[in-house]
Amino acid sequence: MSNFAFNNPAFKQQDPRNVATYPGAPQGAQGAQAASFQHATVDAAANAQLEGMYAAPPAGSIETDRMSVEDTVWKTAGLFGILLVTAAIGWVWTLGGTDITSFSTVSLVPWMIGALGGFVLAMIITFTSRKKVRPALIFAYAALEGLFIGGISAFFEVLYPGIVLQATLATISVVGVTLALFASGKIRASKKATKIFMVAMVGYLVFSLLNLVLMWTGVLPASQAFGLYSAEIMGIPLGLIIGVLVVIMAAYSLVLDFDQIQQGVRNGAPRVYGWLGAFGIMVTVVWLYVEILRIIAIVRGNN
Repeated sequence: MSNFAFNNPAFKQQDPRNVATYPGAPQGAQGAQAASFQHATVDAAANAQLEGMYAAPPAGSIETDRMSVEDTVWKTAGLFGILLVTAAIGWVWTLGGTDITSFSTVSLVPWMIGALGGFVLAMIITFTSRKKVRPALIFAYAALEGLFIGGISAFFEVLYPGIVLQATLATISVVGVTLALFASGKIRASKKATKIFMVAMVGYLVFSLLNLVLMWTGVLPASQAFGLYSAEIMGIPLGLIIGVLVVIMAAYSLVLDFDQIQQGVRNGAPRVYGWLGAFGIMVTVVWLYVEILRIIAIVRGNN
């Protein structure tokens, strides 16, 4: 039964303005729907923007101007590309062509230019990069090292055919194994190991310099083609013993290079420092290749 109070004309009279603005009225419902649609559209746009941000690839080293492993790898590949090109030039220049059957046209000029020029640039890069990294100097270093590698490889290839391929495969193997062990966390740089490495490195440099002086001054007999390295201990060439130790040192030097790159990326170093990481790897790999080349030459020479 209805309440009679609601039959009062005052309750039945309706103000058109109230009807138009009352939420339950037709126009009020339309306004609420429009507002809801507007909010839904804004929410959809915001969600689409967030999804786009999550789906977008992460910012690279170019966008952040920070050092990254990928960027350093590309820089390293570029430097070795330069090295290979100039190594081919050094090879042809050393042999006076492509003939590797005799020493009739062998020239040591590219070997000497590459070795001396590369050493000077390496010292400049090492001692000036703390203030400013100069990629142009690193490019020049890679080019000079290519002349040196091409020249020395051609020289030894004439003496011992096939030695360049052997040394190259051995170098790639050592680098690959060292990188795999580092990436898996099996080996890491430590302060104690680094101190031992530095002491051994200084000792090796002194030995190499002494051997070079003795060879240049004619103190050592001409039969010892590699100087003190050709001397034997209990029938084993000294160069073979030292060579194995030096290969281990070079492998640890690679670990130091990888560790420095990792630290640079972790600390957000500027992108340009990737060139220093690539430079360090190139110096170590060239050193490793030359040492392996000498080890194989000593072994094959004795045989």
